[in-house]
Amino acid sequence: MNVAPPAHPDKHEFPRVTIHIGGLHVSHEPSVIDTVLGSCISACLCDPAIGIGGMNHFMLPHGADPGNPTSTRYGVNAMELLISEMMKLGADRRRFQAKVFGGGHVLKIRESLDGVPQRNIDFVRQFLEAEKIPIVREDVGGYQPRRLLFHTHTGKVFLKYLGMSEAERTAEEELVYLISLKKQKLDGDVTLF
Repeated sequence: MNVAPPAHPDKHEFPRVTIHIGGLHVSHEPSVIDTVLGSCISACLCDPAIGIGGMNHFMLPHGADPGNPTSTRYGVNAMELLISEMMKLGADRRRFQAKVFGGGHVLKIRESLDGVPQRNIDFVRQFLEAEKIPIVREDVGGYQPRRLLFHTHTGKVFLKYLGMSEAERTAEEELVYLISLKKQKLDGDVTLF
């Protein structure tokens, strides 16, 4: 008779949801949200008292999309919707904790204060400060893309820096996305990075 070894106490199988640019997911059930970030930002919010968590993935701080004025590819909408969706599930915003990731200069061009990555970082910090939601952990800037696995029920984040091939692929995807916004004239003033 074969007996399987006991499972490691931290190795549970939870539903996994992958989000991309403009994505957002909130859950009151244990789950893992997966995303890859270059210059984009993901804010992971958690109400640790009741195990409700959610994450967004936005490309630019602000913008206008006439076809969808609440597009979550823009930080201002993504943040407001994330907070709202968590509260609909019963989370109390007074207990919210934030973890912030991304804003990498994945094209390895000299960093600037008005480039997309830095504008994203500044925006999310200012937004969370204005909303009185403490940032308990952040990993922003730099030159490498990141992969995140966010456990919604515990607020725990697993972060992995990606190598050159993933960096080039992430940068290319973001650049194509920015160019498509520019062509649609939905971006306002986008600075290509």
